[in-house]
Amino acid sequence: MYTSIDQSIEILDRSRHSDYKAELAKDVCRGLERFPKELFPKYFYDERGSKLFEQITELPEYYQTRTERALLESIAPELAGEYSFTEMIEFGSGSSAKTRLLLDNMTSVGLLERYVPIDVSRDFLVATAEQLDVHYPIHVTPVVGDFLDGLEHIERSGPALVIFLGGTIGNLYRNDAASFLSKIAEGMGEEDALLMGVDLVKDPYLLHLAYNDSQGITAKFNKNVLHVLNRELGGCFDPDSFCHYAFYNPDDTRIEMRLVSGINQSIPINHLDIEVMFEEGESILTEISRKFTKASAERLLKDAGLRMTKWWSDSEKLFGLLLARKR
Repeated sequence: MYTSIDQSIEILDRSRHSDYKAELAKDVCRGLERFPKELFPKYFYDERGSKLFEQITELPEYYQTRTERALLESIAPELAGEYSFTEMIEFGSGSSAKTRLLLDNMTSVGLLERYVPIDVSRDFLVATAEQLDVHYPIHVTPVVGDFLDGLEHIERSGPALVIFLGGTIGNLYRNDAASFLSKIAEGMGEEDALLMGVDLVKDPYLLHLAYNDSQGITAKFNKNVLHVLNRELGGCFDPDSFCHYAFYNPDDTRIEMRLVSGINQSIPINHLDIEVMFEEGESILTEISRKFTKASAERLLKDAGLRMTKWWSDSEKLFGLLLARKR
């Protein structure tokens, strides 16, 4: 159901289709019963976590955002001039900072009528939507919820450019990524296209720096999931008793981000009526970030019922952008 923020903005809250705390409780119980223990990265992104991630994107070690931004700046005129998209739908929009490069070009051509940013953090999303509504002559319709729900419940009125930036597809295991992209493909029409960013396989040293920044912002972001568990589920985690640990796994071509317990400890989660035991050195896997080649990205698209029609990369082969259509 769409509700109004003000006279010019309507918001669709897809999170109402599920009980957030019930889903969080289920995921936490399931994840912490595994060996090794695991928490799902979508729970990083409350308002505090979203702001921390925005800080990460500005760090000197974090090449992804500035490289992707430069690519978007170079291809935006082509996307605006050669395609007739009237809508733009973005998964995991955050502050929509990079997306403004596309909005600038597509609104200047005059065809774009609506922008639909989708994010889990309602307050962060609404604040961004209000800024965009003032700045651009289009309808901004924010959607609160998990991007894994795809295009579900989103009203459509014309050819859409569906956007999934930041290499976020790499945070999903391969089968989950293929399932998610299949869901997108099912909701796409013949004139729609998917613009997706993929982080590329590269020197592991550069990857290590990107996920272990000198200011410790990534460490704060990683530990934020413990703050979420404390607030939402009555957890008794002491974030200072865990260390941020991120490393590159070359066999699976992915970064693995973990929280490592510095001591033997038993941690109650009161709302779940459980107590979680940790040995010193035991870790929780909090995020993966898979790295791609052009060929592996094409294989993933094919498995999801999509076909790559365009590929762009920077001169150093750090990051890639692709355009795909329904097969």
